[in-house]
Amino acid sequence: MTQRRQLMPFAALSASYFAHIGFFNPYLPLWLQDMGLSLLTISVLTAVQATTRLFAPYAWGAISDRTGERVKLLRIGAGVAFATSCLLFWDWGPVGLGLVLLLMFTHTSAMMPMSEAAMAHLVSQNGAFDSKRYGRVRLWGSMGFLVTVFVAGAWFEAFGMKHFPGWTVFSLGAVLLSVWWMPDIKETAHPVRDHVSVMPVLKQKAVQWFFASTFFHVLSHIGIYVFFSLYLDSLGYSKTMIGVLWALSVAVEVLWFFNQSRWLPRVPLTGWLVACSAVMLLRMGMTATWADVLWVLLLAQTLHAITFATHHTVCIALISHHFPGRMRGRGQALYTVMAYGFPGVIGALMGGLLSERWGLQSVFVASMVTSAVATAAAYKVWRLQHPKPEVPG
Repeated sequence: MTQRRQLMPFAALSASYFAHIGFFNPYLPLWLQDMGLSLLTISVLTAVQATTRLFAPYAWGAISDRTGERVKLLRIGAGVAFATSCLLFWDWGPVGLGLVLLLMFTHTSAMMPMSEAAMAHLVSQNGAFDSKRYGRVRLWGSMGFLVTVFVAGAWFEAFGMKHFPGWTVFSLGAVLLSVWWMPDIKETAHPVRDHVSVMPVLKQKAVQWFFASTFFHVLSHIGIYVFFSLYLDSLGYSKTMIGVLWALSVAVEVLWFFNQSRWLPRVPLTGWLVACSAVMLLRMGMTATWADVLWVLLLAQTLHAITFATHHTVCIALISHHFPGRMRGRGQALYTVMAYGFPGVIGALMGGLLSERWGLQSVFVASMVTSAVATAAAYKVWRLQHPKPEVPG
């Protein structure tokens, strides 16, 4: 019971943060489109979030590792992000809006890595990652996403996109309240002279191939994160139906997080890594080819339970294994940089160029290729853990 109370503030932060993401990420492209911006400009502005993930998570993670003040840093980040979101009510033009988003994302992009690092010791049993405890906390984030992606879709369908800034301020206000609920726990600070380098870990072949697989896996997902709403809008789906399709993917995600402890132990983590990328290839193929057939698109969205929820838990578990103790914050940050920073920037910009020239469908065709590469890299990780037995000569 005591540990459950300790985890409640983390569940609240997960719920409020992903409630913010649940409306912001799916409907940001539509808000920008409503402002009359081109597909290429929209792709550049949506890439700002991923750009901040190239530097902000690792910088915040390194500071939190050395000071131990993860909760105070979370409060600073949430406060600045909330204040910055109030600027969205003004018309800044594309460049000014890009700067506002840059400042806001710099302070939100590291919140989950720091929260995951702060929570790590609470979701471990005898030093091992406990997928059941982690899943029960993380599912609150999925539920927050589920509520806002559905409600916001219906709201924007009824009232238009003009209320998007108001939704942003309200949701980040909830994030700010949740981080102030968290206990002000200070972990042991590690001075520079006691700094533990992550380079020996990064030189390991299994770690290198792991990051390669996550890079290409999430790069495949960028088609969903950035262009899915625009793609559905171009096919004639209403904003309410767009919200339903997003909500379906998160509903199955919630079910998985609640029940994952039953299924994850049945297959090695690296085996799950291969399966997730292979299912991603199937999902992108269905989305690219049959998005105009509603039942096929609904089926493709249910695969989110594997392509995101399972993949995310497996990655967090592997990161916790490879980057323990003093490296925890930087390990989570490196995962954010390699799996969401670089793929986010490249995917958004290349997707913008592809869609401008060949249409939005081409983004999902390209995602099929990157999914295949992710599957091959994940197979290499699995093979390093399960080498072929030598045949007697």
